Amino acid sequence: MRTLPDTHTWLGTANPEFLELAIREIEAADAEAAVHRLESAPGLVWVCSQRSFAALAQDWQVAPPIFLRHICPVHQEYYCSKGSLTLPQLSLNDEVLKSLDPALTFSVQTRLFGELNLKPFQVNQALAEQVISATGSPLEVKDPQQILSVLILALADGIRVFIGLSKAAQNLSNWAGGIHRFRRDPGQISRAEFKLLEALQVFRVPMVRGGRALDLGAAPGGWTRVLRQYGQEVTAVDPAELDGRLAQDPGIHHRRLSAQAYLARHPGQFHLILNDMRMDGCDSARLMVAFAPHLEPAGAGVMTLKLPGHCRLQVLQQALGILQGTFPVVKARQLFHNRSEVTLYLRKESPASSSS
Repeated sequence: MRTLPDTHTWLGTANPEFLELAIREIEAADAEAAVHRLESAPGLVWVCSQRSFAALAQDWQVAPPIFLRHICPVHQEYYCSKGSLTLPQLSLNDEVLKSLDPALTFSVQTRLFGELNLKPFQVNQALAEQVISATGSPLEVKDPQQILSVLILALADGIRVFIGLSKAAQNLSNWAGGIHRFRRDPGQISRAEFKLLEALQVFRVPMVRGGRALDLGAAPGGWTRVLRQYGQEVTAVDPAELDGRLAQDPGIHHRRLSAQAYLARHPGQFHLILNDMRMDGCDSARLMVAFAPHLEPAGAGVMTLKLPGHCRLQVLQQALGILQGTFPVVKARQLFHNRSEVTLYLRKESPASSSS
């Protein structure tokens, strides 16, 4: 196994709205880190840390940060005068090429900021050809084992280029910049469907074929539709109507009640409980705790936690405190498709204990 070159310089990405909280996470992991915002790229920071990128990435693989969405190392960096950057100039140095493992698949991921005469796919193709020619590594765009990250910034006085090589697992997300892209389905009911699809991928939510799912605050039915695509029998709870396209689906049982009224009717057991309701974060956490007895021991919960602008961290900490008394496993991430919220993944027991 080849060893990636060690570096203490890296780039981090977050939702610009949550960037301050992401910087706090960086500083908590390395109090001596120098963090610089890249003003021409909102939500992006350049970091020079005392600890190596590899060491930080290893810690964050075990306990991922909530607001820091994506990280990538910097192994190669250079400047060009404005307007002079061309594809032939984007050559990988020997250190990076020799560090690529020819036995592992790779992908090139490019992000561009500002006015440039290049497109991401052009950069990806040019650098991928260099890698294949030099190493023979197989190209795999969707699920690569190693990633070449490229960031190109158009600044007032020129163009800045960053290139880094990492294992896919080190980057927190194997999507460029942590930006998950899903193709819009013609039958899509709401944008919220992307939010659930991303959560299912990021948290690797176990889906039991033919399992029973409870969707709290279901209307207009976007999450319910996604669950049906995964083969779940869905109880959709909401006083409002669901989208008419769901009306004839025998696998959907609409209960036109509030979540609290439905709970009072003593619902049965579910493999998956979802909550995307627009309500106070702590109240939403208490609601999930109240429904916990109706979650199968090996089941899972997914909820969004709305975070008001004036006291986000306080609301998050209070809600997590409420949940952790009932759910030993609580994971939180500010996903790409989240807005002023985070998504939480809940389990009553660990995956290891449920499989033993």
